[in-house]
This record gives sequence, structure tokens and C-alpha cells, in this order.
Amino acid sequence: MATICQITGVGVTRGHHIHRSGKAKKEGGIGRHITKRVKRVILPNLRSKRIFVPELNKYVEVKLTARALKTLDKNGAYVTLKKAGLI
Repeated sequence: MATICQITGVGVTRGHHIHRSGKAKKEGGIGRHITKRVKRVILPNLRSKRIFVPELNKYVEVKLTARALKTLDKNGAYVTLKKAGLI
């Protein structure tokens, strides 16, 4: 399965990890310098959940982020899943 949230559409983000060398100025050095930037992948905080929808009286299996789970609690299961096109 893809690493993408079915409700918010959040997926994998790409970025850089910055390598620094040297001693900090406050520790008596001349400051830290950037030596290289290494590519990295930032994954979303995904959860696989079975969510009960009382209006339909059944469970729905969804793969969502922790933030989408909070949205689901706030707005209700039926409204959120309907808006996402999952039911």
C-alpha cells in the first residue's frame, strides 16, 4: 500500500539533513560550518484503523495520519469519511 493518508492526502516529503562541523562560538570555537547536505525522506505518521460508522452500522478500514484521526474525532466519522469519498 502507498504511504499516503486517505483523508488528508498527506504523503512522503523529501528534504535534507544538514551536516555541520566545528566548535560552537559559545564554546570558544570559530562557529559551526555546513559541510554537506544529505537527501532524506520524511514519512507521514500513518495509522491503519477500523472505524465504526454508526450511521451505516458498519466498520470502515482506513489508513490515516494521526492528525486526520484528530479531525475524525472532532467532525465525526460519517462526515469526514463522506467528504474524503471513502463511503
